[in-house]
Amino acid sequence: MPDIGRLVGEYAQMVVDARRALHRIPEMAFAEKKTSAFVEAYLEREGIPVRTGIAGTGLVGLLEGGKSGPTVMIRADMDALPIAEETGLAFASVHEGMMHACGHDAHMAMALGAASVLNRVRGDIRGNVKFVFQPAEEGPGGARPMIEAGVMENPTVDYAIGCHVWPDVPEGTIGVRAGPFMAAMDRFDIRIIGKGGHGAMPHACVDALEVGTQVVSALQRIVSRHMNPLEPAVVSIGSFHAGAAFNIIPQEATLSGTTRTFNEAIWASWEQRLHTVLRGVCAAMGADYELTFVKGFPPTVNDDTVSEVVRRCAEQVVGPEHVVEPARTMGGEDMAYYFQRAKGCYYALGVKREGFPAVHNPKFNFNEGVLRLGVETHCRVALELLG
Repeated sequence: MPDIGRLVGEYAQMVVDARRALHRIPEMAFAEKKTSAFVEAYLEREGIPVRTGIAGTGLVGLLEGGKSGPTVMIRADMDALPIAEETGLAFASVHEGMMHACGHDAHMAMALGAASVLNRVRGDIRGNVKFVFQPAEEGPGGARPMIEAGVMENPTVDYAIGCHVWPDVPEGTIGVRAGPFMAAMDRFDIRIIGKGGHGAMPHACVDALEVGTQVVSALQRIVSRHMNPLEPAVVSIGSFHAGAAFNIIPQEATLSGTTRTFNEAIWASWEQRLHTVLRGVCAAMGADYELTFVKGFPPTVNDDTVSEVVRRCAEQVVGPEHVVEPARTMGGEDMAYYFQRAKGCYYALGVKREGFPAVHNPKFNFNEGVLRLGVETHCRVALELLG
């Protein structure tokens, strides 16, 4: 294997510069035009052919090796969050109300760094490396439209890898977990329809607010009383609105929430379970309901064999004592769709440090020194998977 560590070191500052440039121009889902243009220009300077305009703003760079072989995909997400940045960084967001608060700027920079390093050893590569830059991971999800546009084909992707900066894993550490790593996630919106009236005459009304409170309570019992306690699952209500005046019984109530699980069978059952609860509660209290259930991302399940390759390569980068198995998370990730088409592993790059807040926080930041660890791991994994 080429001296990957040395090559990564040569590009370390370029990766940091790329991260900072991307951090300054955060853009929302499917609107990542400046971001896409930056990535395209970078890959073209490296002499890597780029296909643009995929699923709107997505793009793919294809590095063809000097010898025939399989294809590895390295994926990075591009979109930002609707958060007003409060880091005070010299390279803070110049787009008001938008921020790379989930590390997608880092993910892109590491993928670009890997492209530069692997391009230097192109003649030794047995196969191909696809660098996939995907829009809209935060929502509504860009992986499926990217796949539908053919990013897993021509050439067919055999292996897929990616990583996420991980505030739950110490800085300088890499987390690798085989099997289910991130949960399936869905959204639901409920409209309770009752009969409004005067607060002094509840007997003449069907109180949608009261029905809604009973619905919330009953939904919590799905997990606590209808599921195997050894199978993690979550039903969370994040929004509940009813009424506008102190003396009027509301005619309608609206609720929104999310379901999470690692289990495919449970994932397939959520909508029917919600209907069962809503039908029973509303029938008992004389109300009607409407349910809108939006199926989200499937569980992110890491392939055992690819995860072992990632673990082995990570040990070469940070040492065996700094490779850990991170806890599973109920957070969702549309990397899962790529893993339905190719064997893959989504691993964690530790950024946990005293005083640094977690992701989705207006003050989120990390030590940029960890970026070279992700670049080197990407490169070593790609080369090993390609044999």
